[in-house]
Amino acid sequence: MSILSAALPMDDVVKPVADGWQLVVAALVGIALIVVLITAAKVHPFLGLILGGLTVGIVAGQNVNDVIASFSTGFGDTAAGVGILIALGAMFAKLLADSGGADQIVDTIVGRASTAGLPWAMALVGAIIGLPMFFEIGLVLLMPVIYLVARRAQVSLITVGIPALAGLSAMHGLVPPHPGPLTAIDYLHADLGVTLALGVLVAVPTVVVAGPLFGRIAGRWVDVAPPHTFDASDRDESAQRPSFGITLFSVLLPVVLMLGKALVDILIDDEEQTFRQVLDVLGTPLIALLIAVLVAMYTLGIHAGMERKDVAASVEAGLPPIAGILLIVAAGGGFKQVLVDTGVGTVLADWAKDADISVLLLAWVLAVLIRLATGSATVATITASSLMIELVDGLSTGETSLVVLAVGSGSVFFSHVNDAGFWLVKEYFGMSVGQTIKSWSLMETVLSVTGLVFVLLLGIVI
Repeated sequence: MSILSAALPMDDVVKPVADGWQLVVAALVGIALIVVLITAAKVHPFLGLILGGLTVGIVAGQNVNDVIASFSTGFGDTAAGVGILIALGAMFAKLLADSGGADQIVDTIVGRASTAGLPWAMALVGAIIGLPMFFEIGLVLLMPVIYLVARRAQVSLITVGIPALAGLSAMHGLVPPHPGPLTAIDYLHADLGVTLALGVLVAVPTVVVAGPLFGRIAGRWVDVAPPHTFDASDRDESAQRPSFGITLFSVLLPVVLMLGKALVDILIDDEEQTFRQVLDVLGTPLIALLIAVLVAMYTLGIHAGMERKDVAASVEAGLPPIAGILLIVAAGGGFKQVLVDTGVGTVLADWAKDADISVLLLAWVLAVLIRLATGSATVATITASSLMIELVDGLSTGETSLVVLAVGSGSVFFSHVNDAGFWLVKEYFGMSVGQTIKSWSLMETVLSVTGLVFVLLLGIVI
């Protein structure tokens, strides 16, 4: 799939509320306002998205009450759909961290790697840890290991750190249940299992290129000695941890359930077949993640020696840090609904068809532009996928999933000074702004472009 050519079903097309030029201006003004509020005025993205959504509707000529109704509907639908999954994912991630399961994965994989293989091992660790965890949490967990590995191997912190960051970032941008991919899947009505499978397929070679391969080059450009902030003697080695096998089983359980649902939906045509019906339920994202949390409470908690009250406290503690993310994602849903109800997506779809623009390339470019302007991968994903809603009508399940991955790839492009992640990496790695750009920012760019290339290659055969 390279060119958007399918006609949109007339019953599903939202009738534009104004002329095409006015709707495009409304969308641009709304997006520009969000950018200015977030970057210049330092307004929280939650407020920026609310004001941006109201601006789009008003400039498009809609009645203010209709705009408020559209925004409220989108906010509620997104909070109900995506918000539950994000909350369950956060619970699991916190339990994985508190139980020592994350440390077990890191120590097992890194401990078996040779010096030459350390960057590859760190990329693998970053990817596995990145599956259930938000980027920032994964980074905090991995930093002591990155310091230790770099010091033992006597190499630049960048050489082993960049591969780990590539694994974390690729999972964050491409693979559900992270907020960005989940939101895009929800907006574009993509199949989660298919997107998960294709996301992993794209993420693996992308991490290889942006991680160990680019890390070797970046380590020559930026030579940063590891600090002694986290020494092994400072860590509590007496605490019992879950085994590597149990931990890996717990991490991969929801992934296997969701992939299983996707496979049986493809391989078994009979919807009344019992096995398919069972997996259709178990592989539903909400059920799969709920099962993962409940199982992890035993495998990573009670079975590993944690007290019941500690397990409960760990699960509870996973929720407060994601309150801001939930509000941003839900507000993004409101912004999306305003764009949909004004009909700007219909206008863009018509223009894209007339111009024979690659829908995958368009999705990536939109996400890149918004990412560069706002510094937020989540905002970039929300906004770009909102603009792509009408353009995916008539596409196959696989093609729609590739659009999600194109948006996800664009959302991680060139992290710079307006991105909180930029400063987090800079401070943890003890680099200057210039060094951070030459290592972290360029790695994100390589990750984004490589992800697009593999999405386009898959688009040839899907």
